[in-house]
Formats: sequence, structure tokens, C-alpha cells
Amino acid sequence: MPSNKRSVTRRNFIRNTSLAAGSFFIVPRHVLGRGFIAPSDKLNIAGIGAGGKAEVNLPYAYNNGAENIVALCDVDDRMAVNARKRWPNAPYYRDYREMLEKENKNIDAVIVTTPDHMHAVQAMAAMQLGKHVYVEKPLTHDIYEARMLTQAAQQYKVVTQMGNQGSSGDDTRNVETWIQAGVIGAVHTVHVWTNRPVWPQGIPTPTGNFDVPKEVDWDLWLGTAPHRDFNPAYLPATWRGWVDFGSGSLGDMGCHFIDVPFRALKLGYPISVECSVGSVYTGFFKEVFYTDSYPPSSKIHLQFPARGSMAPVEMIWYDGGIKPARPAELLPDEPFAEWDGGILFEGTKGKLVAGLFGRNPTLLPTLKMKDAKLPKSKFPFVERGSEGHQTQWVQACKKGYGTYTSSSFDMAGPLTETVLMGNLAIRSYNIKEGNSFPGRKKLLWDGANMRITNFEGANAFVKREYKNGFKL
Repeated sequence: MPSNKRSVTRRNFIRNTSLAAGSFFIVPRHVLGRGFIAPSDKLNIAGIGAGGKAEVNLPYAYNNGAENIVALCDVDDRMAVNARKRWPNAPYYRDYREMLEKENKNIDAVIVTTPDHMHAVQAMAAMQLGKHVYVEKPLTHDIYEARMLTQAAQQYKVVTQMGNQGSSGDDTRNVETWIQAGVIGAVHTVHVWTNRPVWPQGIPTPTGNFDVPKEVDWDLWLGTAPHRDFNPAYLPATWRGWVDFGSGSLGDMGCHFIDVPFRALKLGYPISVECSVGSVYTGFFKEVFYTDSYPPSSKIHLQFPARGSMAPVEMIWYDGGIKPARPAELLPDEPFAEWDGGILFEGTKGKLVAGLFGRNPTLLPTLKMKDAKLPKSKFPFVERGSEGHQTQWVQACKKGYGTYTSSSFDMAGPLTETVLMGNLAIRSYNIKEGNSFPGRKKLLWDGANMRITNFEGANAFVKREYKNGFKL
């Protein structure tokens, strides 16, 4: 039952009907003793995806028994071993649809930690049942899916959170405050870079005949994706590099790094995107682009219009080992952000550099930090910072729709759309029309209508067709 038709929570329903019946009542926690959590005060959480990042998300949400893990689901039994040992009483399923149907009455909230191509259908199915959802980043595989989940969160009135935990970190809030206070003037350019990929990309489709492991339901693993034969090259974590399943370097780290300037500069939909990508040379002057996997490196230019009093901005993304030039204000031996990537804001009155999640934000030249009088954050800090990202969502679920979370879908949806614009440009890059490659020029984006207006071929990557009967 959608939550907008659900006037009371499961806990309140139990409490109210029990009191009305006069047969028993739930004793307030202050009567039972300090530190005791009454069963009715616990959130009942199900996990779609039990391994990988779920081994962080589920324990943090469980919070040493403060909440309940009531059901588990994974299409690969090998990934679920640890979770099943930790919560042996939680029923285990392979098909999330079966779990949601059979455990519906026992579930308050769902954590989705699966490959990117399944996020949207799984989250939507949970929201349609009135379940609060926490979905790993990127929120979705496609731009259209992100828009639909954003709207669904409002329609079904559920508490949402995307798994970009840096959005709950103190540094993100400080950078947001400093930029909006004009510490470096009007920002006109932002550089964002990552060391990803750290998995194979820019490679041909794997070959060979392999038996499907007995622990894996391969058809369910493929889910919305077109059929292909099982190959161990696709899993467990290497799915990120394949376009049918993952979102490449952008999907892995874009929602972490780009989140900081997206918030600080109040960015909305970009108005254009263009890219250049790395390729593979298989012989003298023989350049090959493998379109089944993302390229080994890319550089993306995104243009954003003026927003109120804020100036237009160009954001430039780099991955695969590419970085922007070191700022002249940095001394030769000073570190340029961190080993795994960074963010560089360029404003009319100075520059600011930061690492992942906005860590260690530093004005340039660095000597400025010694005497700088920086404004205190105007945004609320999250208890335990980014480590409290999951528990912040849990507490919001208990309070109900409208309670603040750091990366609710009204923020995470547009952010994900911006991140995925880079992949739209990458996948359009080698589409040929006549004697030209329109995807290699600047693509103009109508954000409201989700359309590239100057190259129809690129619109194939806004919304994909699901296979195997899946629907959003």
C-alpha cells in the first residue's frame, strides 16, 4: 500500500490497535529502563543485495541491534554468506519481487545495494509499497530513471537517501558555506577528477564458454539488461565497467566528487555536454573504441547557466589518470588534493582545492589558510559525519516523510542526472551519421524535457528498454 494512503506507521498501528483492544499494550521505554529500545521503536529493514557495499550499509543501519534486519535478498549466494550468518533469522530470497510480496507486512524500509542497472526497478517496487528506500550511488543507470525515482519519492511520500555518504560529511557543509559566502568570489570553473577506473575498461567483450556457478541465478542477475552468456569477467565488482550493467568511473565516483560543487553552486540541469575519450591502439594508426565497455579515460565538459545571482559555470570532469593542470598558486612540493582525486574551484577572487567528499578544503595559495576568517557552516552537521549517513536515514524513516536527509532523491536525482550526462556524451561519441560523428561535438541539453536537441542519436541513451518483462 503506498505510504500516501497509509495514515499511520506500522508501529503506531500496532500500538493503537493494541490499546483499543485492551488486551495488551507496549510499555514505554522509560518504564523498561534507560537504553532499552522497545520492539515497536525499531525499524524493520530489508536488504536487496547482501554483499559488497551492503556489508557496510546493512550493519550501519542495523546499528548494533537498534534496528531489525528482517529480510535479505541476493542473486549470488556467495555474496550473501556474511549477511546470512549475521542475521540467520532473516528470510533469504533471490528474487526481490518475491521478497517484497511475501515480506511486505514485515518491512518498513529497504536498502538497495545491487549493480546500477537494477537500482531503479528495485527502488520503485519498494516505494510503490510505501517502503522508505536507501539506494546506493549512482541512484540509477539512466537519466530517465533518475527523474522517475525523484518524482516517485514525492508521490509515495517515502523517506529516501542515496548512498553518497560524503554528503553527510562536515567538509561538504563547510565548502558549501564558504563558496556561497563568496570567499573566492564568483565561481566560474570547477575541475573534478578521480583515479578511477580501478577495474578493466576500454576492453573487448569477453569470450569463452563458462558454466554458471550453482550459487548464481544468472537470469535474475541480468535483470533488465539484454541477455548474454555468463562470463566471470562481469562479476562480482567488474560489472561497473560494462555499459549494460554499470556506469563506469562517473557512476562510481561522480556522485561523491560532483556532489560537493553541485550543492555549493546550486547547480541544476546542465545546458550542454561534450567529451573526449581514451582509446586503444591495436596497430599502426589503428584506433579502436570498445563500445560494450566504458573507455579507459575520459574528459567531460558540462556547461551550467546562471542561477539567480550566481554566474554561469563550466564543470570539467577527468578520469583514467587525467588531471587538470596544477594551479600556479601551489608550491612545487605541495600536494594537489589527494591520491584518489580532487575538486578545484576557480573564482573571481581566488581558488579552493579539496579532496574526496570535500576533504581538507584549502584556499590557494595555502598560506591563506593561516589567517583566513572562514564562516561557520550554515548547514546542519550530521552526527558521526559521513559514517552517520545510513543511521540519519533510519532516524528520518521513523519520523516520516518530510524529515531531512543529506541526499534525499530531490537532491540525489538531479545530481545523478548530471553525472549520467557525462555517460550520455561518452556513449554518443562514436555514433556516425553520414561522414561525421555528431556525438563528438557539443550536445545541447533540454533538461526539462530530457532531450538532446541537436543530435537525435544521443537520445537513445536517455532511456533504455528493459528486457525480461521488467517495468519501472
